[in-house]
Amino acid sequence: MRFTCSRSGCAEAAAHAIRWRNPKIHAEDRRKTWLACEAHLETLREFLAARDFPLAVVPVSELDDTEARDR
Repeated sequence: MRFTCSRSGCAEAAAHAIRWRNPKIHAEDRRKTWLACEAHLETLREFLAARDFPLAVVPVSELDDTEARDR
């Protein structure tokens, strides 16, 4: 399995990448990446959205290995 879910305790394959940034500490061009399986996508996305962090959800197929390490 190339990518696994970022949710604590989950070892499922990730299907989605959530690219986000905290505008208070990250420059405009800086993005963090969390990976999500189908079961945890909404939980992780909602956690970030509740904090008003800019985010985008993309398929993990759009990631390269460098992005996946930047979690």
